[in-house]
Amino acid sequence: MLTRRGAIAGLTIAPLVAAAPLARSATATLTAAEIVRLAHDAAGGPTWLRPRSLTLTGEGRFWPQGTQAGSIDIPDYRMWRVFPSESAEAHAANGWVRIDARRADGSVYFQAAYDGETTYNQNGAVPGAEASREWSENFGFGIIRFALDEGFTLQRLPDDTADGRPMHVVRVADPSGGETLFGIAADDHAILWLGFETPRGWHERRYSDFYRNPGVSFTQPGRVRLFYDGVKQNEIRWSGYALNEDLPRSLFRIA
Repeated sequence: MLTRRGAIAGLTIAPLVAAAPLARSATATLTAAEIVRLAHDAAGGPTWLRPRSLTLTGEGRFWPQGTQAGSIDIPDYRMWRVFPSESAEAHAANGWVRIDARRADGSVYFQAAYDGETTYNQNGAVPGAEASREWSENFGFGIIRFALDEGFTLQRLPDDTADGRPMHVVRVADPSGGETLFGIAADDHAILWLGFETPRGWHERRYSDFYRNPGVSFTQPGRVRLFYDGVKQNEIRWSGYALNEDLPRSLFRIA
C-alpha cells in the first residue's frame, strides 16, 4: 500500500536525479562570523551595535485566535527600550523594555514592561514563572549584537530565502546554551529573519521595509511579522524611531 510518505518520496526521486547542480554563490566561502560582522556593519555599525535606548512608534494588527476572523487593529503601538551593555542569554529579559498597545478609542489592548528586576503587564506586577515565560517567548533578536563576543558559538547553516530574498542562515549559540537562527540577506546583509524555540512553539520573525532617520546610521525595519508554529500572530508597522533618549526607569513600571 502506498502511503503519503511513500508517494512523496516517489515524486521526489526524478527531480533529484534530473536537477542541475545548484550554482555556488560568490559568498559561499563566508564564515558565520564574517556574515554576522557584515550584518552589524549594514545595520549601522557601532551606532546600531551598542545603542543606549530606542523609542518606536507605529501600529499593529493581531490575530489572537490564529485565524483571519477576529483580527484586531491597534493604531497606537509603542515600544521603549533601554539596552543592556552585555548579554549572555538570548531568551531572557535584560535591560529595560515597555510595550503599549492601544485601540482606536484609547483603551489598552495590552501592556508589558520590565524594569530590570520586575515584569509588569496592564494589571501590574507579574509573578516570576509567568514573567519568565513571557520574555522567553519574545526576547531573542538583540543577541545578534553580542554574537561576536567571547563565549558565543556561531555556525553557518544552509542558505535559504525570506520573502523571495536569498539569505545566509547563521546559528548563534549563547554562553547559556540558548540557540537562535538568523537570516542575513546575501546582497545587502540586512537581518531578514530569525527563529528560535519557545514554550509556545517555534517562533519566527520576518523583517522588511528598512529605513534610517536622516543623518543617523541606525537601520530600523519598518515591518515586522511574528509567527508561532508557522501561523502569523501579529504584524507591526514601525513608522518612527528616536535613538539614545534619556528614558527614566519609572517609565518601565506599570502600577
